[in-house]
Amino acid sequence: MARRILAMVCLSQWLFVSPVAQATPAPDDTSARAAAVAVKPHPRQLAWHQNEFIAFVHFGVNTFTGREWGTGTEDPAIFNPVGLDTDQWARAMAAAGMKMVILTVKHHDGFCLWQTRYNVSHSVAASPWQDGKGDVLRDLTESCRKFNIKLGVYLSPADLYQIEHPDGLYGNQSPYTERTIPRPVPGRPFQDKRTFQVLADDYNEYFLNQLFELLTEYGPIHEVWFDGAHPKRKGGQTYTYTQWYDLIRALAPEAVIFGKGPDVRWCGNEGGGTREAEWSVVPIAQPADIFDWPDMTDQDLGSMEKIEAALAAGHYLHYYPAETNTSIRHGWFWRDEQQYVKSTDEILDIWYRSVGGNTVFLLNIPPNREGLFPERDVKVLEEVGHITKRTFAKDLSEGATVSTQDAGSPDHPAVHLVDGDPKTAWFVPNREQGEIIVNLPEARTFNRVVLQEAIGDFSQRVARFAVDAFGGGDWREIAQGQTIGYKKICRTRTVSTKQIRIRILDSRCAMTLSHFGLFYEEIRPTPPIVKRDRSGMVTLACDPPGPVIRYTTDGSDPTSASPLYSQPFAFAQGGVIKARAFPSDVSPRDEGSAITTARLDICSVQWKVVSVSSAQPGEGGELAIDGDPATIWHTRWSPTADPYPHSMTIDLGETLTLRGFTYTPRSGSINNGTVKDYVLRVSPDGENWGEPVAKGSFANIKNNPVQQTVRLDRPVTGRAIRFE
Repeated sequence: MARRILAMVCLSQWLFVSPVAQATPAPDDTSARAAAVAVKPHPRQLAWHQNEFIAFVHFGVNTFTGREWGTGTEDPAIFNPVGLDTDQWARAMAAAGMKMVILTVKHHDGFCLWQTRYNVSHSVAASPWQDGKGDVLRDLTESCRKFNIKLGVYLSPADLYQIEHPDGLYGNQSPYTERTIPRPVPGRPFQDKRTFQVLADDYNEYFLNQLFELLTEYGPIHEVWFDGAHPKRKGGQTYTYTQWYDLIRALAPEAVIFGKGPDVRWCGNEGGGTREAEWSVVPIAQPADIFDWPDMTDQDLGSMEKIEAALAAGHYLHYYPAETNTSIRHGWFWRDEQQYVKSTDEILDIWYRSVGGNTVFLLNIPPNREGLFPERDVKVLEEVGHITKRTFAKDLSEGATVSTQDAGSPDHPAVHLVDGDPKTAWFVPNREQGEIIVNLPEARTFNRVVLQEAIGDFSQRVARFAVDAFGGGDWREIAQGQTIGYKKICRTRTVSTKQIRIRILDSRCAMTLSHFGLFYEEIRPTPPIVKRDRSGMVTLACDPPGPVIRYTTDGSDPTSASPLYSQPFAFAQGGVIKARAFPSDVSPRDEGSAITTARLDICSVQWKVVSVSSAQPGEGGELAIDGDPATIWHTRWSPTADPYPHSMTIDLGETLTLRGFTYTPRSGSINNGTVKDYVLRVSPDGENWGEPVAKGSFANIKNNPVQQTVRLDRPVTGRAIRFE
């Protein structure tokens, strides 16, 4: 139906959580810089950095209901992944080069994927899967051991089952009393005999009991993921976070705590966006043991301007690195096989910007209702792993020597930059700028440059750098950037040279680099770009142009024998177009580029916007159906703007059988006007409307503003639609 409708309201003991280094020196420039580099990662944070690329698995009742956020009232009988194969998951993760997986053992709906003692009625124990004996986390634990993958758990603090159930514990306003963790359950003893005394209410006791199960009966656990989202609250419920952290430190001291915790922060978006300058040392307003760890979404989190201002205000510095999370699909949970799957090139781009941008890349792969990673997703993972492993298999700087006027300290000489050991470093005291030249044994061809800092010893220092290649009798800049941190990967044009120069243009207190590497990624044709104008004509193109393009419209994957694209073609009724680019001298064995898949709705050429509730000047309703994602319909947003509901009425120009619609929110960093709750009505004549044919909410759309697809329960015939 409508291709796009845009923005319209546009313990027996108490434990202390060991903090990393913090300081509050006087805020002059020298001491502020010294304070920043004094803050270093804890060993568990350093080990987390080294994971680089890890998996997220969103799985549960939402997989079977087609929702992003559940309700807590689901019947456990719907959970029945009869083909569940966690070995298949782990095999695909290993093929992609992932080193850890985090499973949503309890999402916001409260359904538990393990055999918990504390909620038998809303867990796998109450499902028909394996006659109630199944344990997804147990299966995944065993698969991780087979494939040498670390394990983490996502345990949602929000719990809609405990909110909605008559005897639910969330917000029941129970008193805080001394309680023993874990609470004994007859017939279910723990092998781990440790106990902890806490002052807690019913829900926090419940949460701690489940943490004890997860951290002692599975694993070892290397990351505990606390989401900050709250679909619904009740009874003024609060969380005793410090007790949660204490228990994790006692039972899983190697585990980092993500999000609402002190070790790893959210990158600030769910689309794979990254920062040009990703500082791991950031200011916080209170000491780490009492800070509430809010989301940090600003582009500038750790510049010297931020640090100086924070220290002047008496604030603190904390080592708090970012994790870049996004989903391979549009949505965190599996919907169906029409769901958009990011291409190999899209994932590779995020991989380079995150793994190569001082963050860890957390990629979600949602299993389907059989309990398997879908074939399309697995293919992308395998291709990503194949390309990255092939690209970084051989360091082309091997055998290099270095020359510099900044020789480095006796314990950290310049030669450490090319000794192949990231644990050693070139360190130049009291110099914030300088350069070093890498001399190769012979001319070598590369297009990837890797730089690393020894963050464990020296923290993060480099604030601006450039890389030059020597050729034609002169130096030519091939890359530049801001922060380096754990790792920076610069994608450059293909270069052949014997000499590379690294210029440190700004750093904190002293220059340092620990590792330099050169690599070559084979250049493939870029995936075609599919565009359709409002009249229904489709064009296919590559950027840069040159390759030939083959395409299909029947859902099959294009091969070198598929139809050759030569000119725009009509595709007004919509469907699936797949396109792939091939070199001009294509042979039947050439695989070509990654496949571009475009799912196009009914063309809007005959549509007419009959009315809108209101509109900003220059942002009228016609821009919602013009085929251009860069333009938007936006209602008035002044203090006197019209109240809800806002609406748009469209005459389709003909009577159509409608099966669903797509809604694309506005793109960019501004998300005001994004639709959360909606109603869709269909009319045979534009005058008689009747009851809605669809209504609901776009859950989590604020953090994940991608195209939303809504499918109707049954086809509906009509000539006009009204979107409210």
